[in-house]
Amino acid sequence: MQIRCALVGMPGSGKSTVGRQLAHRAGVPFIDLDHRLERTIGTTIRHFFEVEGEARFRDLESQLLAEVAQLPGGLVLSTGGGAVLRPENREVLRQFGNVLYLRASPEEIYKRVKHDKTRPLLQGGNPLEKLRELYAQRDPLYRETAHYVIETGRPSVSTLVNMVMMQLEMAQGAAAAPPAAQA
Repeated sequence: MQIRCALVGMPGSGKSTVGRQLAHRAGVPFIDLDHRLERTIGTTIRHFFEVEGEARFRDLESQLLAEVAQLPGGLVLSTGGGAVLRPENREVLRQFGNVLYLRASPEEIYKRVKHDKTRPLLQGGNPLEKLRELYAQRDPLYRETAHYVIETGRPSVSTLVNMVMMQLEMAQGAAAAPPAAQA
């Protein structure tokens, strides 16, 4: 099965980890949009945010997402947590392939990322409260963009990869099935 999918979700929801293993298992390339952005801008996202601001970062993110979406063939794409903020990005993602929202609660994410100093939107103040604010803003956008929602609460990474593969196989099977006969 040749898969072409994008993973969306909050920072720390497992997009990169699950995406890398999913691509390996499916035998297709993996692209982490944030890592590709860091190579393009020549610095960390956190530093770029501090120097250039979020708006400039989102411009570059949109441009790079559009470029990656034009790549042919099977591909697993892990997006940044804020990639869905712009309507044009949501449309590009939906046209790209199957979009899976790796959903985790702010509390679950906080447990995973509380010591991670590389996430610019979670620095300073109260990171858990910031995650709750981001979740309230972004959850509807992830749901609007995604073809499927995968709960990432407790399962291991390999279980999540299995869940995603099963969802994609069912979607491919449904797309290939002939229409039901009319009575």
